[in-house]
Amino acid sequence: MTTASAPGLSRRRLLGAMLALGVMPVPALAGPRPARVVTLFQGATDSAVALGITPVGVVRSWQDPPIYPYLRPALSTSTLVGLETQPSLEDVALLSPTLIVASSFRHERIAPLLEGLAPVVMLSQVYRFRTTLEVMARALGRERQAATLMVQYRARVVALRARLASHFGARWPATVSLIDIRVDQVRSYLPESFAGRVLSDLGFRWNATARDAGGVMIKLGGVESLPALEADVFFVMRHSGSPAVADYARRLMSHPLWQRMQAPRTGQVVEIDAVAWSLSGGILGVLTQLDEIETWLERDEEAS
Repeated sequence: MTTASAPGLSRRRLLGAMLALGVMPVPALAGPRPARVVTLFQGATDSAVALGITPVGVVRSWQDPPIYPYLRPALSTSTLVGLETQPSLEDVALLSPTLIVASSFRHERIAPLLEGLAPVVMLSQVYRFRTTLEVMARALGRERQAATLMVQYRARVVALRARLASHFGARWPATVSLIDIRVDQVRSYLPESFAGRVLSDLGFRWNATARDAGGVMIKLGGVESLPALEADVFFVMRHSGSPAVADYARRLMSHPLWQRMQAPRTGQVVEIDAVAWSLSGGILGVLTQLDEIETWLERDEEAS
C-alpha cells in the first residue's frame, strides 16, 4: 500500500491549482491503455478484486485502516486516495485513471470534477453488491467473471438454505435479527441492508420490527428497546474492537431483557465479523458471510 506521490513537486502544485480553478487535466490518448481503475467506496474495491482487477487507487477502510485485512494481499500496490466521504481529487488525478467507480450516495457533489478526470461509473448506493458487481463487470469487460461469481453465490445459497431447513426442522423458517452494537447504541439492520438481502435469500424470516420498518436500519434507544430485536436467531456484530464497545456489549448481554429473548435463551446468538457483514459492501464480503453461517451450523451441530 502506498500513498499518492508525484514525479515532482511542481506537477502536484500544478494539478492542485488546476483543480482549485475547476480545470481538469485530460491526458492525451495514444491508443488503448490498460485499465487503471480508482474505486471510491468499499463495495467497489471488493468487487474489483473479485473480478480480478487491482485498482490503482482506493479509499481508506472504515475499520482496520488503511485497508481491510482480507484485501491487503490484493491491494499491496494500490494507492490511497483519501476517505470514502472525502476522496482527494488531486491524488486521483495523479494516478491517470481510465475509470473511476463512485457512488451518488457519497460523491454526487463532486461528480462533474470526477468526470473531468476519467469516465465515471456512478452507482446509486454503496451496499447493493449484485448491482455493483454487474455494473463494474460491464464497464471492465469482466461479465464472464461476474457471472461465475453469481453462479457460485446462488449455488451456495441453495445448499445452505437446505442445510438451515434441516437444522431447524419444524421451526424453519426461523426469525432473525441482524444487530450492530456500537458505543451506547444498538442498530438493527433490515431486509434491504447489505447483509439483510443475504439473510432473506437464505430464507430467514425477519422479526416484526424489521418487517414493519423501512430503509436499511433502525437505531434503538436504551435497554428498554431490546425487546424490538426478539427473534429465533441473533447475528451480532460489534462495530469496532474498542474496549468501550466490548463493555457496552457485555452490559447489554447481561441485562435481563436480553436474556429473556428467544435467541439468547436457546443459545442462538451468533457473533459475526462487522467487516464482512456491514463494511465490505461487495461479493467477497458476502461469500465470507456464508462461510460464517456454515461455521456456526457446524459448531451448533457438533454441540448437539
